[in-house]
Parts: sequence; C-alpha cells; structure tokens
Amino acid sequence: MKNIGLNEIRKEFFDFFKEKNHLILPSFSLVPKDDKSLLLINAGMAPMKPYFTGLKTPPGKRVVTCQKCVRTVDIENVGKTDRHGTFFEMLGNFSFGDYFKEDAIKWAWEFITERMEVSKELIWVSIYKDDEESYKIWNEKINVPEDRIVRLDKEDNFWELELGPCGPCSEIYIDRGEEYGCGKPDCKPGCECDRYVEVWNLVFSQYDKDENGNYNLLPKPNIDTGMGLERMAMVMENAKNIFEVKQINEVLKEVERVSKVSYGKDSEKDKSIRVITDHARAITFMVSDGILPSNEGRGYVLRRLIRRASRHGKLLNIQGKFLSKIAEKVIELWKEQYPEIEKEKNRIFRIIDGEEEKFYETINQGLEILDQYISDMRSENKNILDGKKAFKLYDTYGFPFDLTKEILKERGYTADEIQFNREMEEQRERARSARGGSENNIWGTGDFSLKIDGDKTVFKGYETFTSPGVVEKIIKGNEFVGSLHDGEEGIVVLNQTPFYGEGGGQVGDTGILSKDGFESFVLNTKKDKEGHIFHYIKVKKGVLNVGDDLTAEVDEKRRKDIMRNHSATHLLHRALKNVLGEHVNQAGSLVLPDRLRFDFTHFESISKEQLAKIEEIVNEKIFEGLKVDTAVTSYDESKKMKAVALFEDKYSDKVRVVQMGSYTTELCGGTHVRNTNDIGIFKILNETSIASGIRRIEAITGRSVYQYLKELDEEIDNIANIVKGNRNNITERIKGIVEENRQKDKEVEKLMGKMALSLKDDIIKNSHEIKGINVLTYYIENMDINSLRNLGDEIKNSIGSGVIVLASSLDGKLSFVSMVTKDLIDKGLHAGKIIKKVSQCTGGGGGGRPDMAQAGGKDINKVNQALNLVYDIIEKQLK
Repeated sequence: MKNIGLNEIRKEFFDFFKEKNHLILPSFSLVPKDDKSLLLINAGMAPMKPYFTGLKTPPGKRVVTCQKCVRTVDIENVGKTDRHGTFFEMLGNFSFGDYFKEDAIKWAWEFITERMEVSKELIWVSIYKDDEESYKIWNEKINVPEDRIVRLDKEDNFWELELGPCGPCSEIYIDRGEEYGCGKPDCKPGCECDRYVEVWNLVFSQYDKDENGNYNLLPKPNIDTGMGLERMAMVMENAKNIFEVKQINEVLKEVERVSKVSYGKDSEKDKSIRVITDHARAITFMVSDGILPSNEGRGYVLRRLIRRASRHGKLLNIQGKFLSKIAEKVIELWKEQYPEIEKEKNRIFRIIDGEEEKFYETINQGLEILDQYISDMRSENKNILDGKKAFKLYDTYGFPFDLTKEILKERGYTADEIQFNREMEEQRERARSARGGSENNIWGTGDFSLKIDGDKTVFKGYETFTSPGVVEKIIKGNEFVGSLHDGEEGIVVLNQTPFYGEGGGQVGDTGILSKDGFESFVLNTKKDKEGHIFHYIKVKKGVLNVGDDLTAEVDEKRRKDIMRNHSATHLLHRALKNVLGEHVNQAGSLVLPDRLRFDFTHFESISKEQLAKIEEIVNEKIFEGLKVDTAVTSYDESKKMKAVALFEDKYSDKVRVVQMGSYTTELCGGTHVRNTNDIGIFKILNETSIASGIRRIEAITGRSVYQYLKELDEEIDNIANIVKGNRNNITERIKGIVEENRQKDKEVEKLMGKMALSLKDDIIKNSHEIKGINVLTYYIENMDINSLRNLGDEIKNSIGSGVIVLASSLDGKLSFVSMVTKDLIDKGLHAGKIIKKVSQCTGGGGGGRPDMAQAGGKDINKVNQALNLVYDIIEKQLK
C-alpha cells in the first residue's frame, strides 16, 4: 500500500481517469446553482443532478471531479468523535449514458489495487442484495471471493430520491485489521466498528422511479461514484482518524500553536482542538465561495460554524480573534488545488475577523450576566439555573445554551433544560404567530415580539439633531414596563424623534435622552415596518416613566460623518455606472460613521485605472458643490424623474427622492448632506469580489480621509528614516537600495556558480554504478534551486550518460533536482518519478519530465536517507 496523502491521491485519481478518457472538471462552488433543494453542495454528484435528469447537457459523457462538500447534519458530533467532520472532498467519476457497471467496477478495482497498491486480500465489497449482475462482475471477472462480497439491504445499498434516476450501489471497503475491530467473529462490512472502512461508493443509476413507485429501466443508465478523499488518505497513511491525516494534522498543529495547548493530554481540550481544526476548513471554503454570515440559509450555517469554532477557542483560553490565523494555514495547504482561496484570502480574513468580533461582543456581555446568575445561585444555595434565565441569555444576548451548560458544569452547576426547551417552543409559537400577519408586530427587530399600539413615530431627523419627545412605551426584556431606573437598560418609543432607526444600509443613531434629573445614553436606534422607532438606552441617572416629556439629542458629530458617507454612496453608484456600464446595480451597502461599504453587480474585476477614474469622478462631484434636494412624491412620479429604485417591491405609494444636482437621483429614506461640498473628500480603500457577479468597494470620506492622510504621512516619515533619506529623495533612495541589492544578488549568483563548478569534479568522482548505469547523488548546503539546476546541467554535460540527483537546503527550505540523460529514458528511467519518491521521504512532493524534474522537501534530517533511496528506485525502474 502506498504511503501517500491528500494531494497525491487526488492527482493519482485525476491522472487515472484522464487515461480512461474522462474530462477533468474543477470543483463546483459550495453554493448550489439552480437547485433550491440544497443549502450547500454535500456530495460529488449534487452539482451533476441536471446532467443525470437531462435538464442540461454534460460537457462530456465521461467526467471526473474532486468536489468540495459541506455537511452539517452531524455538527454536534464534530469534535466529540474522531470520525465526524463538516468539510470534506469527494472524488468521483461519472458516466452519462456511456459506460456502466463492468467498466466502473473494473476501473475502481484497478485504481485501488494497482495505483494505490492496496493488497487484494484487504478489500471487501458490498452489493445490493438482489443485484446479481454486480455480484457476477465482482466474483467471476474481478475474482473477489464470495466470502468477501456482502449483500446489504435497500437502506444501505440502493440510492434513490422520491422520483427520477436511481439504482443499486456497490461499496468498496478496506480491512484495517483486528486492532480496529469489535472482536466479534462475524465482523464484516456493515458492522458499526472501525475495522472495515468504506472508501468508495459506486452507484449504478439504471432505473427511473415514477410517481407510482415503479422502477423503469433507463435506456441509457448512468454511473455516479464517490470516494471520500480524507477517508482514503486516512487508510493510505495508516492514520487512526481524519485528524491524523498529515495535511489535516498540519491544521491541528496550527491550532495547538495558537492555543498553546498540546493535543492528546486532555479529552475536553482535544474536543475543542478538533472542532476548530474541522470548522476552519469549512469556514475558509464557504467564505471563498461568496457565502457571508447571516441569520438564515447557508449564511446561518457559516455563522454557526464560525461562532462554534470561536467558542471552542475561548474554552482553550485563546485571547482575542484567532480563526483567520487557522484559515491562513488552510489556505497555505490547499491553495495548490484551489487557487481561489489564495486569491480571496484577504476577504476571507476580513469576514472571519468581523464575525468573530461580533461574537466576542455577544459572548462577553453574556458571561457577565451568567456570572451574576451563578453568584445569585450560590447565595440562594441552588445548583440548577432557572431555564427562563438560560433562555433569556440565549434569546436576548445571543449566548449559546450549550456554552451556558459547559460553564455551569465547570462551576458545579446545571441548567433546567426542560424549562429552557419549553421557553424555546413558546418563542417558536410567537414567531409563527408573528409570521401570521399581526399588523402591529415588531418581530422584525430581532429583540422581542410585542404588540405596539398607537401611531408611528414622527421622524424629525431630516431637519434637526435635537427635538422634544413624549415617552409612549418602555420595554425591558420582553415586556412592557412603566419605568426604567438608574443603571437599567431598555427600549424607549417616543411620539417623535430626531434619531434615525437603522435601515437602508445606514446604521442607527446614538446620543442622549434627557429631562430634569434624568439622563440616558442611546446606544442604538432601530425601527419596524410600521414606522415605530426604538431607542436602545442605558440609564445614566434618574428615573424615566411612560408619559414623560424629554429632549432627544442625536450625537451630531457622528451623524454628520454618517451623512457624508451615505451621500457618497449615491455619487459612487452613479460613477460606477458611468465607468463600468449601466448594468451595475447596488447589491447592498453599509453606512457607518468611519467608513462606507458598497456592494454592486459586475461580472469582472475592476482595473486600477477604472478604480482611479471612479474615485476621480466622485471627488469632482463633491468639489462641484452639487445641491442635495429631497422630495416626497408618488412612486409613479419618481419613475418620471428617472429615480433609481432598489428592491422595488418594498416601496409604498409615497417615496422619498434624493437628488444631487442633475448627476444622481435615487429613492432613499436615509439622511444626507445639504451640499456635496459637505462630504469633503472621498477615498477608495479597497475593491474586491465577494461572490460570483458581486463586487464590493470600501471607502472613507471627510474626517476619516484626514486621519488616513495623517497616518500615511507618518508612514512616509518612518520609511524615509529607515532608508536614511528624506521626503524629497525617498523614491530615488529606495530605487538605489533595490539596485544595490540586485547587484549583490548577481554577485552571489556568480559566486554560487563558481562554487558549483568547483563541486562538479568531486561529485563525479563519488559516482556509483547500478547495472552499468552511472548514478550520482549529492547534498550541498546553502544553494538555491536555480544554482542546483545549473550544477546538474554541468554534471550531465560532463558525464554524457547517467542519472543525477542533487539536494540542497537554503533558509530552511529543502530542494531536490533529478536529471536522466536521454539514452537512459528508453530503458525506463524517469526523472519525475525518481524525484517524487525521493522528496516524499522528507515529507515533500514534486515531479516533472522524464529527463529533468525538481521537488521540495520538509525534513532536512532525512535528506541522506532520501538520497540513498535513489539506487533502489533505479533498480525497480529498470525491471
């Protein structure tokens, strides 16, 4: 059995089926295309369904893929066991009406026994109990003994959906030995123990199941196979579980490094390390494919994975954000097969960091409350936390219930799960009722579900930053109250307010509510679809009662920053259309005090020149001092004004139109500057792709640009000091240093060349002869790959005929070069195959042509052992 890992198995699989005339397709996105039945791609055949059903024509009759997959059905078991995971790669070969059972079985056997070199005696197969055709192929044509062919029932070995293509399966198992077994004398495939590992499932789609449950033979049956890459690597590397597979174990070691916790010493900490190791791969690939954290669908799956991994990081006492560091290791290890994750790495890091940061804000607040609950339990001599309190932690503060239980367990307490589940069910009932259509329901705020009576809040914030208001409602927790006292938090509804409620991408206002003897901070502002505006406050001093008159004062400085950024998004939207085309449309936005984010539809990357032009146009419109006018009119009238409308189904009969001179006209309910001059200046910081056909620009305006320039100034001064120059000559000084280094590199290269030539004669003198062939191996310290290759060329020119394998280490990096003269290639010698096995001995990999190949290695201590393999490799190649 070959000792090879994930990358080598994947390559061998592709190479094998390419030889069998299969078209190699890259992995499809994890986001299903035109398939509403799936949140995420969870099997290699999932993206192929349109080809199997005939909805689309496949790109070839024979196809081979390695498909990224995510399954979360067993998420609670991830970390608890050695076997469960969320992300995996599935190898598969597919036939669309071309070959069928005999070829599929024959090639699977050939790949396993010849390419993977698995002993035939270790292989077992299962078939559907009534599939005599498969039995005969395995038994009579492949010669698998009858006692190693297991017949299983329909639930195990028959693949089908409710309707459509379906058929029997045949699974290939590898016997890992008695030490993995249950010890029962009748143990065989189908047993729950870990002895027999299923590595490959061959699905024979030969029927079409109709609405009456009849199985009709397909005129052109199909083949769909799936081999779990990680599981196969586990077998080939003789790893005990997926977390010991070398490449995955590299991620685990990174978790150890970041957490400063050693794996294998504490079962609870091991669980956390496994969770992070597994989830980091899923998170990285999901974000790479354009999935963003959210509260629904696949975005919720991503959010749950990030937060679950973050929580386990906290259990390992990791301080602060850390997941992007683990994701960086994932990218390093998988970028060769999936270059898109390297291309998108900065966006991946930003999204992971942002979600982790949000979770830490949630978790820290929840911990404070839970600590108080524990303190109360201790003083009251109780050991079970009330389920209602546990639910409040979950519902109001987003604190995960399983984390509550874990913390309580650490302190010697438990939680009332029955009461918690009862509260959860009641919440679901409230949600279902809310979706039923109560006109005054505010479930959409995500904080509570109470009926709000009375007229909508009058918004005064278009005209002023300060206004009087009357307290109409006070909400604390999930109930109406009559008052709020010093230190308490709650939600206040006024009859009128200058505070803008979060919406349309613009964040909610902050500020102060006050009256004689009372003052509170407004921490955030939200609104519901009926027009009620909710002030989230914390009382600083005094008491607030329903019916009180007070003064509502928006943080003017912060609001003006938000207005600058919001108005800039309108100019940006129009500039994007001017430069890129009218197909550009807003796909989302976020307007904050310190920056803006604008998502838009566009089918290709934006050039540096285009981006500069977009920024230039926006600033031109700012400097022109365009007057910003707003008007409330009918939706039909706004169409005549050619106002850009987004998400049209959300607009009511009366709409608000925002015009900036004659340059841009949009429907918008947000707050804006009075003149584009007020924006000050606009600077694009970043432009990137966030999903297929969706791009994002992040930018700053006004005071943030001043701060940016100030920091840039300081950076220029620092660089000038480092290169011992000044602002006037910094560019020339850096050019000089670069040229100086270039000259030194050339000198080093010449010296390396001379050193190589001086070594040439010594290497030739130390050659060995294998079956009449001149073989030269040598290890040189501190030589780069180019010099090593040049040395190999010099030796090859001098000896005329022979095999050369050279190794060198430089800055901790191990390199190999292999060369075979042309006269020996015909005898079966292959430089690429030689170097592949040599480099693998040191934990590396590589390959190349029959006459010349190069590779990298990892373990320098094994370099001599690796070079000594050359002689045996040559002898085997000559047989």
